[in-house]
Amino acid sequence: MPAMTDRPRIEGRDIVCVGFADWDTDLQTNQHHLMKRLAHQNRVLFVESLGLRRPQLAGRDLKRIAGRLRNGLRGPRQTDGLHVLSPLVLPLHSSTAARALNRRLLPLLVRRATRKLGMRRPILWAYVPQAEALLDALDPELVIYHCVDDIAAQPGIDAASFRAAEARFARRADLVLASAPGLAERLRTVSDNVLYAPNVADTDMFAGALRDGPVDPALADLPRPRIVFIGAVVSTKLDMGLLVALARARRDWSFALVGPVGPGDPSTDVSMLAAEPNVHLLGRRAYEQLPSVLRGADAGLIPYARNELTDSIFPMKVYEYMAAGLPVVATPLPSLSEIGGIATASDPEGIAKLLEESLASDTPQRRAECSRAASAHSWDRRVEEIAAAIDVL
Repeated sequence: MPAMTDRPRIEGRDIVCVGFADWDTDLQTNQHHLMKRLAHQNRVLFVESLGLRRPQLAGRDLKRIAGRLRNGLRGPRQTDGLHVLSPLVLPLHSSTAARALNRRLLPLLVRRATRKLGMRRPILWAYVPQAEALLDALDPELVIYHCVDDIAAQPGIDAASFRAAEARFARRADLVLASAPGLAERLRTVSDNVLYAPNVADTDMFAGALRDGPVDPALADLPRPRIVFIGAVVSTKLDMGLLVALARARRDWSFALVGPVGPGDPSTDVSMLAAEPNVHLLGRRAYEQLPSVLRGADAGLIPYARNELTDSIFPMKVYEYMAAGLPVVATPLPSLSEIGGIATASDPEGIAKLLEESLASDTPQRRAECSRAASAHSWDRRVEEIAAAIDVL
């Protein structure tokens, strides 16, 4: 293995990252993990979500709009070792007039921020293709399109305008990163330089679940076995009917869902889950608290529905569960077909049987081996892989 100093690096660069979420959000995603690490040796400006989904004038969306107005008026702010810009753009991407206005507003706001920070010809690292509006304004030295979701398949998105923008931007990008096989396959039709780069994990942090320590108090109060899901509780991804059927088939098991309800899908209805006495909606936890949740779990569950959106997802929780040493049972997502150590079934009976087998064969030695195997899939390794791809451009 080469010495650490010989490994590919991205350092001493200016990076403008256009994300698909806000920086201060309930769930940390690919963009948060990579940009935090890149900010250690680079100067990073993170441009928050451009509001791809048409907002609803209620609850979570109203709160987000108020926060965006407050942050957008004060320019870039410094947090977590990088700079964050909340651009004031119109989240009406199906409107020709709104798109035209955004094409003028976004470059103006981002160019002003980069000048203030002294950035010149930065890397443009975009998680959404609407960043094409910045190409002329920034004159980037390198363009990266990082596709981690089939965003056009999400409810409330103007799919036609999004896919058209994505095709244009992917053709222009010097490097395209795709986190699921389906995304990579689709993007290879418009780009000759696509790197398949699945979501990974902070494996060192999650391996801490194997060591003695506190267990999340709410989880510790539940009877065993405890079957745990961590992540967004949203009807666009979770198979609610499967979860209900599974809970009814195994009344002596505890099913704990740990994460916020409805991010990106405010219409999510969890009443059918809440009605089951052995299904427990424990709410969100800070990212750093998740090892204490998994320390008290007996198995990790990925009960995703099969639809256009989930067929192009590589769940981040895969390697988080595995780094924590947990047995993992999932519905058969295309992205998981070649991942060793994950048992899959498409129906409640099959899922229950696989969980029973996993619980029966679980040992401390097996958990340690699983965690060691997952250690190869860390964010630091992913940064090195991307750096190597950039080096050959």
